[in-house]
Amino acid sequence: MTEVRYNWTHDEIAEIYHAPLLDLVYRAASIHRENKDYAEVQISSLISIKTGGCPEDCAYCPQAARYNTGVDVHAIMPKEEVIAVAQKAKNGGASRLCMGAAWREVRDNRDFDKVIDMVKAVNAMDMEVCCTLGMLTEGQAQRLADAGLYAYNHNLDTSEDDYKRIITTRTYDDRLQTLEHVRKAKISVCSGGIIGLGETVADRVSMLKTLSNMPKHPESVPINALVPVKGTPLADQPRVSVWEMVRMIATARIVMPKTVVRLSAGRTEMSTLEQAFCFMAGANSIFAGEKLLTTPNPSFDEDMAMFELLGLTPRKAFKNGRPNVSKEIKEMSINEVI
Repeated sequence: MTEVRYNWTHDEIAEIYHAPLLDLVYRAASIHRENKDYAEVQISSLISIKTGGCPEDCAYCPQAARYNTGVDVHAIMPKEEVIAVAQKAKNGGASRLCMGAAWREVRDNRDFDKVIDMVKAVNAMDMEVCCTLGMLTEGQAQRLADAGLYAYNHNLDTSEDDYKRIITTRTYDDRLQTLEHVRKAKISVCSGGIIGLGETVADRVSMLKTLSNMPKHPESVPINALVPVKGTPLADQPRVSVWEMVRMIATARIVMPKTVVRLSAGRTEMSTLEQAFCFMAGANSIFAGEKLLTTPNPSFDEDMAMFELLGLTPRKAFKNGRPNVSKEIKEMSINEVI
């Protein structure tokens, strides 16, 4: 059984990343198959519960208020609409719903109260609930945990050295501090990055080093390929090749053998054969549904056809146990939270 390590060096990870491709995939696949459930793939659905108008300057993001990308600003969704979307996702095979809001940070106001109610409602549907809301304080993380939040997504995006080129409105340490608050609240950590931002391979390796050397590996690591959006500073970036995605997924699988590695943004540009390579290299999670916040994504029907072809099975919700919430919330039915 492969040892889980938390002391990877940059050179060690770089050597893995640069290995001959077939050797790299074979090593990653072998480690992945040490898990008896290697053919299980977690299906998540991502919805934007509050769209546009974000004060951040993330160079890749169509929801930043300072860029003219054609994304309209929408207030926070009604809870009933979120429940309807969650039910559609569950019917399509998703076991996790991730709710994203275009905020720099969470504020203790009525909108956050509404998010808390949404978390309780989706949790009562027997689905894992994930949120990506920007920066969190320790108290806000605990409040989400108490409501039954299963996971919190807060991506590092790139390396610490490259970060200031992509985002200037917050620091790398801000990102890491939010992840510490999430971990302290005993919420599952979801954190990964994006390739194709104009970063170097050394930046990619550095990001994986940061993730793999955390005191506890993130339970989920999304690997995204940049989807260039007109109006953003990175609109003219060339798309990364599928083989760069395969290398990132395989390297992540090797240095974080127990982590769920998610094949995320960029799947619309991949054929079934190319996605199969990603699954072979160790990916065991995807986002399904027509959109990832504001960018296109394959439909549930397309993914189910691919699963059948490749012999993959959807992972059930709460496989690693439910969040440690109060008995009152745990026993709450959907009718009680609508």
